[in-house]
Amino acid sequence: MADPKGFLKTQERELPPRRPVSLRLMDWKEVYEQGDAATVRRQAGRCMDCGIPFCHQGCPLGNLIPEWNDLTWRGEGRQAIERLHATNNFPEFTGRLCPAPCESSCVLGINQPAVTIKNVEVSIIDEAFANDWVQPHPPERLTGKTVAVVGSGPAGLAAAQQLTRAGHTVAVFERDDRIGGLLRYGIPDFKMEKKHLEKRLAQMQAEGTRFRAGVNIGVDITWADLRARYDAVVIATGATVPRDLPIPGRDLLGVHFAMDYLVQQNKLGAGDTVPNQISAEGKHVVVLGGGDTGADCIGTAHRQGALSVTNLAIGTQPPSERPEHQPWPMTPTLFEVSSAHEEGGERVFLASTIEFLKNDAGEVRAIRVAETEYLDGRRVPKAGTEREIPADLVLLALGFTGAERVHMDDEQALPSDHRDNIERAGDYETSQSGVFVAGDAGRGQSLIVWAIAEGRAAAASVDKYLEGETSLPFPVKPTDHAIAL
Repeated sequence: MADPKGFLKTQERELPPRRPVSLRLMDWKEVYEQGDAATVRRQAGRCMDCGIPFCHQGCPLGNLIPEWNDLTWRGEGRQAIERLHATNNFPEFTGRLCPAPCESSCVLGINQPAVTIKNVEVSIIDEAFANDWVQPHPPERLTGKTVAVVGSGPAGLAAAQQLTRAGHTVAVFERDDRIGGLLRYGIPDFKMEKKHLEKRLAQMQAEGTRFRAGVNIGVDITWADLRARYDAVVIATGATVPRDLPIPGRDLLGVHFAMDYLVQQNKLGAGDTVPNQISAEGKHVVVLGGGDTGADCIGTAHRQGALSVTNLAIGTQPPSERPEHQPWPMTPTLFEVSSAHEEGGERVFLASTIEFLKNDAGEVRAIRVAETEYLDGRRVPKAGTEREIPADLVLLALGFTGAERVHMDDEQALPSDHRDNIERAGDYETSQSGVFVAGDAGRGQSLIVWAIAEGRAAAASVDKYLEGETSLPFPVKPTDHAIAL
């Protein structure tokens, strides 16, 4: 175990400092400074060697958190990354992007601040890359079987790496011009610089995974043709259909989906030319939606030079402390101040958007909002509380409603469930034999750890389908739900 008295000697929770706001708004680099090794070891030493480590329940990947905390505290970085990679293909992604439900389940969190699990995790993988400990693991033998993975986000990449290492010949298809899916174009660089993605893709290529960017399955190649060419297909296209807001003025110039906005900035950051770019420079920006995507828009708008940024949420402001109806070890809904919120702007809760107002040029100039009230369980605008907020750019960050339709033949799409996700069985297989679904495409919008866990689990099902048995781990079933969710 880690230091037996660590949680008694070190009761404070220490994280790497964020770079000063005035400095980080001048670039697109990650907001956190390099962590101090002594601090990381001290924090890892707070792990209690619990009789039942509930952090395992909080994480769908089943990460061996107490083990790599202990190894970090002992300074055994190479062994720590081996333990971490045993359950998580991409800790450099989760250590930066996951909201860390494991920390909400940490037993120490009952009466002290939880162990900084996420920060310890990212320190392990960063040290491993810095010391060249992350090496390719090509298969010892090839099975002669082929698998197509459609979508190169975290679920697709996890499935591809597992299946490649099992000896199958795997091709990953991505309709965008670069591999990475949401990791590439949905996540701003200030949350995760793309150098981390490039390092992992280089490892996967060296292992034998083949990448096919700029290929839109269903357009460039039909789904039926893809199924005919490959022994199995994994659909990992994500839940990409954005939730709209059909109110008067929705079609005005200057009202955009958040992901369209974020993708353009990421392309610009990659060195591309973006004609007619959606930019916040010199504008009053209003972001609708209080989640992570909304925060990404806020941080992006600040760096582009917005005059003002207002973030509206239709619901109530969450509490700052764990509410009684979300006891440990559940993940509580709390009021959080992300790095983007720290950089400025105004946050308004209980705000219902009624209408987008236009100027003479047909562009949005303001939005009309009202206070939200709850009637019979519904959230509705409260009469008499209407007001206008200046807005030259409105970004809709209201979540996603499901996956895009997949037509395996010319007539009928794969069946969808009641949430417009692609239906699959307990082994991730769809109604089409040999066609599997992993990640948000089958689960709906969720966390990156669930995407990776489902990618790993779907890979095990594919391997069993092709070989009759599998030695790959099967971390979760589609029906599984961690306590943290």
